[in-house]
Amino acid sequence: MILAIDAGNSRIKWGFHDGEAWTKQSSVETATARQLGTVFAREPAPRLIVACNVAGAEVARALEEALAPLGAPLRWVASRAAQCGVRSSYEDPGQLGADRWAALIGAWHLLGGPCLVVNAGTTMTVDALSDDGLFLGGMIVAGTELMREALARNTAALMLQEGCFRFFPNTTGDAIASGVVNALCGAIERMASFMEEAGQRHPACVLSGGAAGLIASHLNLEAKLVDNLVLEGLVRIALSGPGNPTAK
Repeated sequence: MILAIDAGNSRIKWGFHDGEAWTKQSSVETATARQLGTVFAREPAPRLIVACNVAGAEVARALEEALAPLGAPLRWVASRAAQCGVRSSYEDPGQLGADRWAALIGAWHLLGGPCLVVNAGTTMTVDALSDDGLFLGGMIVAGTELMREALARNTAALMLQEGCFRFFPNTTGDAIASGVVNALCGAIERMASFMEEAGQRHPACVLSGGAAGLIASHLNLEAKLVDNLVLEGLVRIALSGPGNPTAK
């Protein structure tokens, strides 16, 4: 059994994989990382733990302490020049966030072709993957709540308020909500145009993260929603390594 963990800024997503399929997935708030040991103590003992963390050193230490009683080796994933069929075009491959690298590997395993890999969480990343598995590059923009909070924090009249998407907003709340959605969708659609201009015809779009559903409903592209794409990549990495654990 493999335990995969994706530690993000807001939530820690985790799942148990038996080598063929997920047996369970869930998540907790990142602030409760130290309590995960109690949660995992009620689950089947893993033979390997594979994890990525973008939430900082303190969260990494909290996870290591929580996972230590399980007695399974913990493998922290870091971005590489090449892995699991995906190659990186980053000048310094290690600079790419481990979660983005895992998501690229997850998308390549699921789709096996040119695609936009979008993870919409606290921030939204839009990464381009070519038809031969080359990570061309990507962008990072503030996510839905960060955009709203930035407006509230840095202006006098645009306080946090309820609103919904409209083509022609006629309230301030709707104007903010619509602006956020259009900004995020626009980033994705522009990357799709860049990919087509670069010769990557009809790239697929795979969406993951807490705001994926909101974005997909307004995107002028066909999108595939995938829960926990980063976990998919982490499991592929675990299964490709030496001494792969299985349920048997």
